[in-house]
This record gives sequence, C-alpha cells and structure tokens, in this order.
Amino acid sequence: MTLPRGSPGSRGAATVLGVAMAGLLLLLGVALAELGAVVVAHRRAQAAADLAALAGASTRSDPCAAAERVARGNGAQLVSCTPDAAVARPAVLVTVRVDAPPGLDRVLVIEGHARAGPGP
Repeated sequence: MTLPRGSPGSRGAATVLGVAMAGLLLLLGVALAELGAVVVAHRRAQAAADLAALAGASTRSDPCAAAERVARGNGAQLVSCTPDAAVARPAVLVTVRVDAPPGLDRVLVIEGHARAGPGP
C-alpha cells in the first residue's frame, strides 16, 4: 500500500536528499582543492629544478653550490646534483623537492628534475 502524496510519512524526504547532495558537493570541492594544491606544488618544484639547473650550468665555480642556492631561494630543497665535467661547460642534472600540501605531506613526495648545459 502506498501513502498518498503529501502524507506525513514522506515529509522531509527532500530535505534529507538535499543535505546528502550538499555533503557530496562539499566533498568534491575539497578533493578538487587538494588536487589543485598538488598541481601547484609540482609546478613549483619543476620551476625550481629548471632554475637551479640553469644556475649550475651557467657558473664557472661550483655548479652544485649555485644550484642549491637558487633552489633554496625558490622554496625547494636540493636532493641531488650531478655535474658532467666531461665537457668544457658542464651539464648539470638536478633533483629538487618541495613540501606537499598540508595533509598530504605524509603520502606524497613532490620532486622536480631538470638538466641544463650543452647538448649530448
């Protein structure tokens, strides 16, 4: 047996559905904000790696010291620096790491890799 439309048993059903949909939209918004923060952090890491590699390749002194200084100035930590001294102007391979967004820092490591110098 079905209840007639507007009966006391069906009152408030739309409110429950509305609250559930609002909760899902809120969850989706939080997930998209976290994804956006990860993308921004990755772009920051890649930019810091590019600039650090260029700084290392363009200096005449210690390339890794120059790369570390530039990486630190861009909010990144230099993880590795490998100069290739086999050529007159060395090529430099660098890896930098930036902090992951809060809440994801235990599960994500965000790194950028770059190489600068003359072609192989």
